[in-house]
Amino acid sequence: MAAHHASYMDAALRVPVASPAVREELRAGLIPLAGGFFDMGARQSRFREDFDAPRRRVWLSPFRMSPTACTNAEFARFVAATGYRTVAEVEGWSYVFHLLLDDPARFPKSPPGLPWWRKVDGACWSAPEGPGSGTAGREDHPVVHVCWFDALAYCTWAGLDLPTEAQWEFAARGGLARKKFPWGNTMSPKGRPAMNTWQGRFPVENTAEDGFLATAPVAAFAPNRFGLYNTCGNVWEWARDLYAPHPPKGPFPLRDPSGPLQGGARVQRGGSYLCHVSYCDRYHVHSRTRNDPDSSTGNAGFRVALDQGSDESTARRTRRMQSTRERRSRTSSAASSPSRTTSVNARLAFDGRNVHLTFR
Repeated sequence: MAAHHASYMDAALRVPVASPAVREELRAGLIPLAGGFFDMGARQSRFREDFDAPRRRVWLSPFRMSPTACTNAEFARFVAATGYRTVAEVEGWSYVFHLLLDDPARFPKSPPGLPWWRKVDGACWSAPEGPGSGTAGREDHPVVHVCWFDALAYCTWAGLDLPTEAQWEFAARGGLARKKFPWGNTMSPKGRPAMNTWQGRFPVENTAEDGFLATAPVAAFAPNRFGLYNTCGNVWEWARDLYAPHPPKGPFPLRDPSGPLQGGARVQRGGSYLCHVSYCDRYHVHSRTRNDPDSSTGNAGFRVALDQGSDESTARRTRRMQSTRERRSRTSSAASSPSRTTSVNARLAFDGRNVHLTFR
């Protein structure tokens, strides 16, 4: 683990724990899910480097999951209680999509190969478009410009955890097997948008047919059969797992999988308001990407979960073990989303035997 990653991990684990009353309140809002067997992943990957195929049998223990992504209001409550500063605030900048800026030409295009992103000084969760912006009127929108370490800090305070990638997909599917979306295989059932993605010509024109240019309220569209909202589109959601740059490995069925033991990047799931068939066709329940754990963007947030029978001491102990495991890691993955720690646009590809890293 890089030294700066270790310091961010330590800061996230040192966050004061909320009072028992607050922790109970937060747990009461979680949706209980029975777990069991389900088919995870896709029959065939749309992007080979995403490794969301092959489809495989997975078994999960019962767990609980938040119905929505963490909101600006919920994150503000956490910050007010702890004084926590996000990595974007500590570093002094984050990535903002160019059409959300009044004068995007003022800001450097970064990283190379992704010209629609701008590195904006002062952009953070409470100022999503940089200095002068705010979250007033967006209290029920998902918090963004939060990296994986920031999501972990919130979980430490709440006595909760991030979902594993398998838990996330089980919950996102809402009980529908082998479907692309939580409602079936048609992107726009009944002829109208059912999620917040890009409409128009990416990245220059968003017709906002779904009603939103950027983030939507966390409960803007109909929930799935489990009661979860916006598991496709709106914002990418951090998962607990490290990212493995290879297809899933058996033997199957896997029981409560939690990702590889080593790695650098973390998994993100679900797609975002920037996903479009011409570029980021990753708005399906099986879609995945990755990014460095200290990287933040205006289209990534998180939701929380809790394993069956867990308490805050168990969750904290698990995260400390995870921290120790990461300190021993010496491998990393290239991010397909803009990354704080790299200035290149890199892609991973698997040819059936070897992993190839290419730069564009």
